Amino acid sequence: MTILSLVNKYNELTKYPGKEYLPMRKATRQQTKEHNRNLVLKTIFENESISRAEIARITHLTRTTVSDIVTELLLEGLVDEVGRGQSIGGKSPILLSLVPDSRYVIGLDLAHNLFRGAIINLRGEIKETAQRLVRNRNGDEAIKLVYEIIDELAKSSYSPLVGIGVGTPGLVNSSNGMVISAVNLDWQYLALGSLLTERYSLPVTLLNDSQAAAMAEVTFGKDAGSDKNLILINVRHGVGAGLVVGGQLFVGDSGGAGEIGHVVVVREGGLPCRCGNFGCLETVASVQALTRQYQLSKIVSPDADGIEEVSLEVLEEAFAAGDATVRQMVMDAGRYLGIAIAALVGAMNIHNIVLAGDMTHFGEPWLQMITETMQQMTMSRLGQTTQIKISEVGPDAVILGASALLLRDYSLLFGCCPSDGVK
Repeated sequence: MTILSLVNKYNELTKYPGKEYLPMRKATRQQTKEHNRNLVLKTIFENESISRAEIARITHLTRTTVSDIVTELLLEGLVDEVGRGQSIGGKSPILLSLVPDSRYVIGLDLAHNLFRGAIINLRGEIKETAQRLVRNRNGDEAIKLVYEIIDELAKSSYSPLVGIGVGTPGLVNSSNGMVISAVNLDWQYLALGSLLTERYSLPVTLLNDSQAAAMAEVTFGKDAGSDKNLILINVRHGVGAGLVVGGQLFVGDSGGAGEIGHVVVVREGGLPCRCGNFGCLETVASVQALTRQYQLSKIVSPDADGIEEVSLEVLEEAFAAGDATVRQMVMDAGRYLGIAIAALVGAMNIHNIVLAGDMTHFGEPWLQMITETMQQMTMSRLGQTTQIKISEVGPDAVILGASALLLRDYSLLFGCCPSDGVK
């Protein structure tokens, strides 16, 4: 079954009735209180330290309202007073700062052949990790590995745990926590979010791994910001994009926004793709494509017994040593990726494009080919104003991003105590 047919089936199974537009109502007192509380906490999140007066200035709330909310945050242990700021006339203001280790979440990266998990604090600092090798494509075995990782992390001393964030390959519907299709893991229509919520009694967010990496970039990256526009291209075993508009993740009508890995870029003689099509971007620009091409280039006889497995590290070493074959393959991969990015630039006109994943190990030459191709294939003004760079978040981007949506749901952070969370 192809990706397209899976999406069509999914849409048929989850058709919603026509939306009825309800009349707008005035927010209740409780809703207003929660909104203001979240606004104050968000402002503290986005600053290393800040005074009550500065919070009031940024949020346009009264100083009395801010003071009352800060008192609540202090009682919850989410915020602490960390000293005094510089006076601009009168008494020096007391500075407030987030308490990073007051709450924790579990983040998971369900990559192609290695599942990784971590406990993360409110500042995105990883406190403890666990991992399991994926030895086959058995769907039930893959779920067991997910349970094993969470069980191991839940036994740690870090408490309270307030949620679980999961980044997984494949087509995902984040709104209902369903993996529509993850071919490598043999998952189709898997309600992973519900399974984890039922087992651990914690809120669960589920994202495509590229979407998760994009959230890591806007939450923990060097240029993080709650109002950012960004496209993150994640090039690992497959290829995908995470789209962030105004600081919010854009997933599309069926959760498939950013599935650029399954756009055909080789129209004649394209290789078969795991989605059922031929000539997809994934077949020419991913780590999987690169290793397969290299393996085939080493077959010296039609009677060869098989194709010797090759690791990405072998290709990196050959590339660094100036191997002409590997260099040409890397440049071709970059060119195809540049073509796909050019389409995104033309469609969305987002200036900030970030590359992540294993293919970034090929560094500046690969990046330069992508950039040059993108600029050649787009309107000059759009291409020249678009910046493509390699992510600095690092290999934990999917883990961090999978937890980022949880950390943005400030309601989860209240009413916790050390006895809450996974038992």
